[in-house]
Amino acid sequence: MPKHKVAIIGSTGRGDYGHGWDEVWQHIEGCEIVAVADDNEAGRSKAVVRCGAARSYASYREMLEKEKPTIVSICARWIDQHRDMALACAEHGCHMYMEKPFCRTLGEADEIIRACEMRHLKLGVAHISRYSPQLNLIRKVIESGEIGDVLEIRARGKEDARGGGEDLWVLGTHVLDLMRIFGGQPQLCFATLHQQGKRVTKEHVRPGNEGLGPLAGDRVDAMYRFQNGITGYFASQKNAGGNPNRFGLRILGSKGMIDHTSGYARPSHLMNGSTWGAFGSEGKWRPISSAGLDQPEPITTIDYAGANPVAARDLIDAIEKDRAPLCSMIDARGAIEMVMAVFESHVLGGPAAMPLTCSDNPLSRL
Repeated sequence: MPKHKVAIIGSTGRGDYGHGWDEVWQHIEGCEIVAVADDNEAGRSKAVVRCGAARSYASYREMLEKEKPTIVSICARWIDQHRDMALACAEHGCHMYMEKPFCRTLGEADEIIRACEMRHLKLGVAHISRYSPQLNLIRKVIESGEIGDVLEIRARGKEDARGGGEDLWVLGTHVLDLMRIFGGQPQLCFATLHQQGKRVTKEHVRPGNEGLGPLAGDRVDAMYRFQNGITGYFASQKNAGGNPNRFGLRILGSKGMIDHTSGYARPSHLMNGSTWGAFGSEGKWRPISSAGLDQPEPITTIDYAGANPVAARDLIDAIEKDRAPLCSMIDARGAIEMVMAVFESHVLGGPAAMPLTCSDNPLSRL
């Protein structure tokens, strides 16, 4: 008998089934996909075939009531649904894995966290970089003094047609989460938003795509001050020629730098030298792989196809050992707070102290 009954929640046309989280549970030992819920009949039928669910429902609330799953995979990518779905799952005592971003506001995040903590439930969020095997090795490289004192962290989004505020939300949470791993808790944010070269005002604010809530800006420039004294920068500009290989962060030190691409088992490299470039340094990028420094990457399945099984097994291990998942709801809340801090700083016209005291989206107050 399987240890864990898994149910799937999707929403065809409103986030669909993001990044394979409906299918992965078929391949996780000890799990059985018992049902899928989707209020779109055509999408629901396809999902049943795709993930091999035994039954299907138009209502996820009915599914939770009848099936009583152990784990629910919340696959919908549009985050205006995440709060209600998560609270319903918590009410029925279900552990969860959820597509990112976590939710729309810190208020929603705190509701979900309280509901889960009251019932001792685990919730993992799909910031897949958290599961990348290079992260612990990068930490060891930094601790060894290979790049000297860490001075700053620079991160950028993908900077495609979603560049700016949407990039900050939809993709930027991946690298903001990474910045917290290496920088610690942010204490301050100073940021500005621009639209077609003009500072964003109330007239620019609109409902964001994918249920993001109030959104504005085709350019974002943000600076964070972290608790360990490191300064971090995030920037994104619409149609600025970004691509997956530029989407990530650089950790700059007094004796070298580390380049880490966002994603699971994506390329990471070290360059020695205080100039942060080829001139005046060794001028050679040294790979940091899951096998170690200067070793080729042995993992051939990268990004979601490789990360999803790792994350699923981590959630099960977290449930069985009563520990936090590698990307917990607290971690995911931290990334949301960094997004909200950008908006809060822009509204204030100056630095925003962190932790934030606002529970809403500051752009609604512009």
